[in-house]
Amino acid sequence: MFGKKHKIQTQLDPDQLERIENAQRRIKQKKRLHTHFILFLIVGTLLLVGNLFLKIGATYTYFEIDWSFIVILLWVALVIYHTINVYITHKFMGKAWEKAQLNKLVAQQENRIEKLKLQLEKEELIKLKSANYSTTKAITTQNTSKLTIIAAAAENNVIGKDNKLIWHISDDLKRFKRLTNGHHIIMGRKTFESFPKPLPNRTHVVITNQANYNAPDGVIIVNSLEQAIKACKNDEQPFIIGGGEIYKQSINIAQTIELTRVHDSFEGDTLFPEINSDIWQQTQTIYHEKSEKHKHAFSFITYVKR
Repeated sequence: MFGKKHKIQTQLDPDQLERIENAQRRIKQKKRLHTHFILFLIVGTLLLVGNLFLKIGATYTYFEIDWSFIVILLWVALVIYHTINVYITHKFMGKAWEKAQLNKLVAQQENRIEKLKLQLEKEELIKLKSANYSTTKAITTQNTSKLTIIAAAAENNVIGKDNKLIWHISDDLKRFKRLTNGHHIIMGRKTFESFPKPLPNRTHVVITNQANYNAPDGVIIVNSLEQAIKACKNDEQPFIIGGGEIYKQSINIAQTIELTRVHDSFEGDTLFPEINSDIWQQTQTIYHEKSEKHKHAFSFITYVKR
């Protein structure tokens, strides 16, 4: 325990390690160049002194030039080459330069790919809007009613579990009754079957794929949302009341959403679709605090399509 040296291990990112190694190599190259230059100055000075002043090898000349000058000129050329190699060749065409060029090309390709992705996303969005517009136009040309979605959803968009409501908010039920009274209410089969009996003073339009579905007198059975809206052509404001799949199909063609937002999160198996603020404008909000009467705070929110 005592007297033992413990090695401190430092984990470096591979890119950081590579940059450190490149920097170390550059430092060694520059040190060798500086050493070479100092050696050149010292030896060159000695050669000139020995040749000019001490007359060492004075009889040796090439093209009538003292040998010491030729040696120094050759050495100058070598020093210049060494300098170019360190400060130009390795700097602009070394591994670091190659990697920088590669990264630059990769970045350019990535930018082009991102631009193509954005362009494709815009085109898909235009196609989707066009498809939604066509669907909306096809339905609204057959029906001039103001289609309204009415629902109660938690903060996490849960609206129910096992085909049942999770909460009981009496003010919400009263609001539902007041708004839908005297109108057609469109729903899926499971939502209809969750009622003990048909709601009074409302015309029930039930969407189901079941053939020969048995329903009480006065209940209209259809096989699609389009047929359900056709069945409400004489109602100025039919309501979509659920469930999750019917909400999902109708949110693009409805004009209004009357939502009770329960300010809590719950576990459930049925969800209300997300409300896109680019499409829907919140026009009214009435907040109700948690109280002895209501276990959860909630808000009555009205959205109108922009």
